[in-house]
Amino acid sequence: MKMIGIGDNGVEGLLPQYIEWIDECDLLVGGERHLDFFPLFKKEKKAIKGGLSALTAEIQQETRNVVILVSGDPLFYGLGGVLAKKLSLEIYPYTSSVQLAFSKMQESWQDAYIVSLHGRSINGFAQKIDGRKKIAILTDETNTPQAIAKYLRKFSMTEYDAFVAENLQGENERCRFFALAEMEQASFSPLNVVILKQREAVERSSIGIPDNAFIQRKPDKGLITKKEIRTLCLQELELKENSIVWDIGTCTGSVAIEAAKIAREGAVFAIEKNEKDLENCLENQLIHRTDFVAVQGKAPERLDEFPDPHAIFIGGNGGNMEHLLQTCVFRLQPNGRLVMNIATIENLAEAQQHLKSLGCDVSIIQVQISKSKPILNLTRFQPLNPIFIVTAKKGIEK
Repeated sequence: MKMIGIGDNGVEGLLPQYIEWIDECDLLVGGERHLDFFPLFKKEKKAIKGGLSALTAEIQQETRNVVILVSGDPLFYGLGGVLAKKLSLEIYPYTSSVQLAFSKMQESWQDAYIVSLHGRSINGFAQKIDGRKKIAILTDETNTPQAIAKYLRKFSMTEYDAFVAENLQGENERCRFFALAEMEQASFSPLNVVILKQREAVERSSIGIPDNAFIQRKPDKGLITKKEIRTLCLQELELKENSIVWDIGTCTGSVAIEAAKIAREGAVFAIEKNEKDLENCLENQLIHRTDFVAVQGKAPERLDEFPDPHAIFIGGNGGNMEHLLQTCVFRLQPNGRLVMNIATIENLAEAQQHLKSLGCDVSIIQVQISKSKPILNLTRFQPLNPIFIVTAKKGIEK
């Protein structure tokens, strides 16, 4: 059984051997557009429509000679990766749409970050691409070049210029360069690839964003996890690039924002009970080029809207600690970590008791930090409020 990649130039782009295999097969499978390239094929054709489960089951029963046609490289965001797990296939790739787009742009692409928004949400796209110099994007009818331009401008990611390649190798092929403002106003064919390239270098922020870089509640500033404490908490969370993270009592969003920058291929979900603080969190997301779900509510309410996390940060529990910790530990994935900031010894004792009763391994760090402050031509140290950082690790369920 053979799977052959094909371009929008149809038969013209296929090797003679591939054409011979197609002519000799008993069943030709492919999208309607691909099948239309072979109007003289007299044997059975089957169009790929809807779900793949029924088609896969049907092909598994085939004893005849079958050829499957797939756009471009079947193993590059294509059907090949899905079908190869269930069918015995010989795969013969064509040039991928991304390769073709870069060739039209006359730009090397070995250093490009490639992301598909085809059939996917654009949520989280900002932190995925922030700081990357060259990006190739597969689009769809929702995540169009116009929508991508509008999204990037919303996050002030205007250091990028764009190249859009439409209908590659087809009759209506068109390739154009754009500024983002121009791309937002232009129109495009549904079949397109977008390439972004930095016009000027913009570096990503390092861990430990300064406190004054966040919008905070006024006049009573200070409802923020301070940079030094935040950095220690992020280290305790042991985030990976693909981690799912909860931030409970997010306030300004400082921990969630830094978590999103670390877990840029994962996802962050935050909850905050105060409406004004939530507004600040949403504004801070735009400033710091992070895009995550942040909702208003008092946990554990609304946590059922979030997927099970690898890591949870609790900046405030609102006086319902036992129920909240039960919910969090239950939802936490095996070997997941929960980190809490606690200011009083009474809450520390309560948290330790609940977490141990829930079967977690618990460790505590007492943090006392003082920061230098000038006084005339001298320097003194001003202490921050002491904090207990409680870390609970969930074991593997037996």
